Amino acid sequence: MAGLSYIEVLVAIVLLSMALVPAIDAFQPAILGSGIHRSHTEQHYHLTEKLEELLAEPFGALDAEAVDIGDPTVASDDYSDPTTAANRRLVYLSRYDGDNADSDFDYFTGLDAGLVWVRVEHTGTGQTIERLISVYD
Repeated sequence: MAGLSYIEVLVAIVLLSMALVPAIDAFQPAILGSGIHRSHTEQHYHLTEKLEELLAEPFGALDAEAVDIGDPTVASDDYSDPTTAANRRLVYLSRYDGDNADSDFDYFTGLDAGLVWVRVEHTGTGQTIERLISVYD
């Protein structure tokens, strides 16, 4: 068995280098995906932090703010981040129709005392967290 000639070695190097470029390109989505995942994870924990702050508030304070606002589409100025904050979180509060006693299947009519809907969202992103808080929490 004779040794490899220089031409065979050169052809092998060229073939390997040509195959290496697509192989490296195949890793690019994974690298980009990890950055996107990290960003979404950071935003999730930022939202969770605000939700935990709200859960630490007395129920009566949240209920009073929900009644004062009176509209689930209007953010609370008292509980939302300041307008100058980076990654601003908006907080929406409303009483909630948990028993659907009015039979209209609209959970923001026929509002029950003792049950508050809370929504925290990042401005400019689609990430939100929602939770119902009761007087018994």
